[in-house]
Amino acid sequence: MQRRTALAAFAALSASATGVGFAQQRPSARPFTEGTVRDLARELAKSPYRAPESRLPRGFADLDYDAYRTLRFDPQRGLWRGDNLGFQVQLFHRGFLYAPRVELYEVVDREARPVPYDPTAFTLGDRPPPPADFGHAGFRIHFPLNTQGVLDEVASFLGASYFRAVGKGLNYGLSARGLAIKTADAAGEEFPLFRAFWLERPHAGANSVVVHALLDSPSATASFRFTIRPGENTIFDVQATVCPRVEVTAAGIAPLTSMYYFAPNDRAGIDDHRGAVHDSDGLMLATSRGEQIWRPLHNPRDLQVSQFAEVNPRGFGLMQRRRAPGDYNDLEAAYEQRPSLWVEPIADWGPGTVQLIEIPTNDEIHDNIVAFWRPQQPMRPGEEYNFVYRLHWLPVVQGNPDLAQFVDTRSGAAPGNARLFVLDVVGGKTEVPEGTLPVLDLSAHAGEIRHPVVQRNPQTGGWRVHFQLVPGSARLVELRAVLKLGERPISETWLYRWTA
Repeated sequence: MQRRTALAAFAALSASATGVGFAQQRPSARPFTEGTVRDLARELAKSPYRAPESRLPRGFADLDYDAYRTLRFDPQRGLWRGDNLGFQVQLFHRGFLYAPRVELYEVVDREARPVPYDPTAFTLGDRPPPPADFGHAGFRIHFPLNTQGVLDEVASFLGASYFRAVGKGLNYGLSARGLAIKTADAAGEEFPLFRAFWLERPHAGANSVVVHALLDSPSATASFRFTIRPGENTIFDVQATVCPRVEVTAAGIAPLTSMYYFAPNDRAGIDDHRGAVHDSDGLMLATSRGEQIWRPLHNPRDLQVSQFAEVNPRGFGLMQRRRAPGDYNDLEAAYEQRPSLWVEPIADWGPGTVQLIEIPTNDEIHDNIVAFWRPQQPMRPGEEYNFVYRLHWLPVVQGNPDLAQFVDTRSGAAPGNARLFVLDVVGGKTEVPEGTLPVLDLSAHAGEIRHPVVQRNPQTGGWRVHFQLVPGSARLVELRAVLKLGERPISETWLYRWTA
């Protein structure tokens, strides 16, 4: 079989945007190498953006969430089922919010073959089957994560460039994305799409599976290689190459998306029997200087954007530190079983900022928290930008074991229009002599701090910190706290943005 160029493959992809699928434009199999998807992204960036086929027939375009869930894939038809490979793949049907057509391929012996759409593989009810070239919306990966011989869903790719995963004993919670563009921009956010996936058939007994993805948007294209290793800490090794079509000044690399509704530090106006409702309760950042930052999340009245300037960060992520069922008292949602997600850069990323975006919400069904890395320099057309990083989906990120962590932040009213803050700090390796208290290094960029206290907490074996903030006329106050022994920090750095 004659090798086809990346440009010819791009022409086939463009054809799919007008409703003609890859399978109709090329042989049933074609060569595939480690550079195939990167070449596709490079060539695709040279042409104007063309949106993928998103038209849905009646019965699929007007679905709500519950109706969409009835479009079930038959597990007996899963990719690699019966092949004793450990991994299996099940497919998502197009419909509801998931209208764009996504092309899927299986890679075997360095050849890629299309995974054809088959309406008989889905429970469609009384809906007429779509045409044979209808395509899919995404896929999910199954693996015996919790019990030997029992397949669990460990990862899924569905909608725009969203994907999510779990570690052992966890349920789905927050999501990651391939690329974010213009998040919180007044002109509106741009949501890049995964246009196609290539799933490498694993070897028998393999503990990982490789997925390649092609991303496309009006501003940029990108290629991704995900090596997925399920476990107690499910790991995605990510190799990404971004190819801008235009100058991109507001890119978000390794974006994370989560939900935060309320918690003990932030429940003004909440009338709810539960103690907390969130998929994540804080942003954690490990700087190149060795500092560990903890920033509790907030459901603000107005959109809030926080920036943490850094050069070559060691890691950042959205954490779910509250792990006890009693923290939430929600037997159905089981928020204590939602994963934390940690981004570990493998190579130097240079100067930039970790950005945290907090969007107001009045319920728990909307993701309203976004965090990502924004490079300092714009991405320019004609250039390629490589990012290598590792995603850790796990219950708790230990961070620097030498430093104690702020595991609980509570806030309430205090006399004189003040706010009382109560913080619990546990862990770390520093032995504080009996009769000695750590020094509280506490500051506020506005307002006034009153009555700061540090005391031992016999219930946790750690420390209790409490103080009052008198904001005065300030509508926003940035707070910072760290425990020290002499001049040496013995805790991570607690940052908090209070808003009126």
